[in-house]
Amino acid sequence: MNRVKPEDCLVRRLLRHPVRLVPLVFLVAILLGTGLLMLRPMTIEYQHTSFLTALFTATSAISVTGLSVTDTPNYWSGLGLTLITVLTQVGGLGILTGAALVILTVSRRLGLHNRLLVQAETTEYGLGDVRRLLLHIAATVFACELVMTIIITGRLWLAYDHSFWEALWLAAFHSIQAFNNSGFSLYTEGLLAFSRDPWVSLPLALGAIIGGLGFPALFEAVREWRRSARWAVATKLTIWGSATLVGIGTVGFLATEWGNPWTVGQYDIPGKVLASFTQIALARTGGYEVVPTDALREESYPLLIGLMFIGGGSASTAGGIKVSTFFLLAFVIWAEVRGEPDVTVGRRRIATASQRQALTVALLSIAIVAVGTAALIAMTDRLPFYAALFEITSAFSTTGLSVGVVSSLSDGGQFLLIVLMYLGRVGPLTFGSAIALNTRHRLYRYPEEQPIVG
Repeated sequence: MNRVKPEDCLVRRLLRHPVRLVPLVFLVAILLGTGLLMLRPMTIEYQHTSFLTALFTATSAISVTGLSVTDTPNYWSGLGLTLITVLTQVGGLGILTGAALVILTVSRRLGLHNRLLVQAETTEYGLGDVRRLLLHIAATVFACELVMTIIITGRLWLAYDHSFWEALWLAAFHSIQAFNNSGFSLYTEGLLAFSRDPWVSLPLALGAIIGGLGFPALFEAVREWRRSARWAVATKLTIWGSATLVGIGTVGFLATEWGNPWTVGQYDIPGKVLASFTQIALARTGGYEVVPTDALREESYPLLIGLMFIGGGSASTAGGIKVSTFFLLAFVIWAEVRGEPDVTVGRRRIATASQRQALTVALLSIAIVAVGTAALIAMTDRLPFYAALFEITSAFSTTGLSVGVVSSLSDGGQFLLIVLMYLGRVGPLTFGSAIALNTRHRLYRYPEEQPIVG
């Protein structure tokens, strides 16, 4: 008779309610991080940090956002910066592993017929392979961060005035932040000094892109890299959609900022392209500034806001409504315009339930951003609409870019961003999974009617 191992029983108990588990674990981690950040050794001046400042920083780190109400390198001590790094890594791994557990559980409960609802292919793994899947995720994360750290360390050590250990610390900190799509920086002005240095900016941008793809798409793309035609619909939407967004975003950013002397207008053509590509790659999810955000032309803000709102891939360190959701809705519109009876992607018919789920997530996210923007404007005197929308979208999408008004917000405004960072981190995964698990079939249907639209 086979005996069930205690750890297997624990895993099965945790997997019964993964949708409830993920938000609770993140909340506990945020509160623990807040308590630690309030300790005096965490600051350079050995001073007491207020509860709101510690809560904001811990939430920003755990949700891998990167927004800050302090001057990060000049406020937090080495111990405090180390804790922020640990919290960021925990947050990134937490959302990846949490998403893995949720997706595995949801896909098995729904059965083969409705597996498209979770928008991820996990057929290579079963519930008994949780340990193997989590080890693969952890190995991928640490391998990517290690490669980034090695490249950037060499560059900072050999080309800049840094000692080896200082270069290693700077490289490791920013590599962890970038791969986890967070925006904390040890430079007061972000990455402005490296806007034309491909040995620093490109590894960080590529790391943010890889971290923002999500483990289902990333694992399948690596496994079937020679046969992309066999990719699942979710993988195709994520990979090709991300490439499309980066390409269109880079061209759009170049078009709006080409002659701006305060951003890329002062660079030569290769410098313009490099800075624009890096900024767009990081603006979608990462949150680092390669060009000064507060110096952008007004026409650039809608582009960045749109990219932040879409975000990265499902089950990734990125936030937003997700690339697959956005492009699935684009295919829905395309099919409706053409009068097609079905929505098809790559010779696959998309389930109606998946379309409804994508529409629900997108519309609820728009509503949250709209309400949050109105609330922030009401709490703050003379805050321009575009600035409020930018900050709210950045917080909800866990991007971390800012136009420089976060530290000047009232306590109510900062608490609003805290709530949005938390909702933006656990909300889409939790809500999307809850919708999938709540799917039910009636034994009857009402008569159909077509109301006038438009």
